[in-house]
Amino acid sequence: MADTDTYRVEIEAPDISPYKAGNTGIDYITTFDSGVVGPHVMISAIVHGNEICGPIALDFLFKNNVRPKNGKLTLGFFNVAAFEAFDPDDPNASRWVDEDFNRVWGNDVLDGDRDTIETRRAREVRPIVDQVDFLLDIHSMQHATAPLMLAGPTMKGRQLAREIGYPAHVMCDQGHAAGRRMRDYGDFWEEASPKNALLVECGQHWEKKSAWVARETALRFLLNYDMIDRDFAQPYLTDPLPAQKVIEVTGPVTIETEEFRFVEPYTGLEVIEAAGTLIGWDGDKEIRTPYDDCVLIMPSRRLTPGLTAVRLGRFV
Repeated sequence: MADTDTYRVEIEAPDISPYKAGNTGIDYITTFDSGVVGPHVMISAIVHGNEICGPIALDFLFKNNVRPKNGKLTLGFFNVAAFEAFDPDDPNASRWVDEDFNRVWGNDVLDGDRDTIETRRAREVRPIVDQVDFLLDIHSMQHATAPLMLAGPTMKGRQLAREIGYPAHVMCDQGHAAGRRMRDYGDFWEEASPKNALLVECGQHWEKKSAWVARETALRFLLNYDMIDRDFAQPYLTDPLPAQKVIEVTGPVTIETEEFRFVEPYTGLEVIEAAGTLIGWDGDKEIRTPYDDCVLIMPSRRLTPGLTAVRLGRFV
């Protein structure tokens, strides 16, 4: 079933062509330097070309002339080739061109000889990512699920998610077998490094709410580093914030065959009460929950061997 069999495209992809030139020597990457000592913060969008809420949030920051009060702020549109192919009548077709841009961020891939649209773009933007102290990578999801902040496996990631305070659900995981995400690249992954990164999943790809979540998360990220005035951000902030809930992922279910299927149309954040409950089949192999109160996180509709079908976790 295609996403658009269930979900309508409620938001419009913005025109990002005015931001192509940037000022860094890399197309679609712009850095604003306050001239005041402070961190280098980056907000990135369209790592996946059909995820529209991120460019909407960046377009909002550009159009409101947001500039950092201290440090540097970089706004980046990443997989532009996929985004330019976005068609609201076939919105799944442009997630990527050759491969998933968010699985190429291992040094073995970046320093290797793999040659795709996505690896070429990743190598092009890598020098800027290497300079960044704090990264917020904006994404959206296949299903209409509550937004998630992905903090990675480190305690520093979990702490940063607490500082941002939004959205309400925080997921702590090791990533995917298919390759490393940008939020897990380099020193972002290393507990001892002061660098840090978060990835926010803002809701279903094309629902209006995802754009609001992306904007609020970006503003809260900038407020955390005192880069913008609260008076500017306040009209766009949820108040009061709900208490955060942390989900610790124990592992992904990686697809092994062409015949993976779920037993129910899961959409995410279902809590399966009893250990050993059947949730799917991978060919003839039963997929069962490994413990009581197992949380299903971001079950996929892209059921291709090597990809993640679903992540399993616990509220902690």
